[in-house]
Amino acid sequence: MVQSQNKQVTLQTSGVSYLGTGGKVGKFLIGDQALEFYADANVEDYIQIPWENVHKIGANVSGKHISRHFQVFTDSGNFLFASKDSGKILKEAREHLGNEKVVKLPTLLQTIGRFFKNLFAKN
Repeated sequence: MVQSQNKQVTLQTSGVSYLGTGGKVGKFLIGDQALEFYADANVEDYIQIPWENVHKIGANVSGKHISRHFQVFTDSGNFLFASKDSGKILKEAREHLGNEKVVKLPTLLQTIGRFFKNLFAKN
């Protein structure tokens, strides 16, 4: 049986984890100790990320619209998630991590533009 790291859960919502091949639908538990994801198909298939292991968390933001997809950067790698409540998840993460660790990630067009800018830059 899986034991949650959180003593108190502040947000519970549904979403998708893109770890491995394909996406796994499940539930997010955002609490006082960690960000947790539990797959619906198999509860034993879970991801628990303690807040102290998170380097930064971010999503694409254009205007006031926050993308469904967000990425968590940790000691052990990067995790890509999606949720209809990604804004609420980022807001809760800001409470535990602080403003400097919740960042705006570049959009696809910004990434392509940066690639071409660096490609044609004089060395």
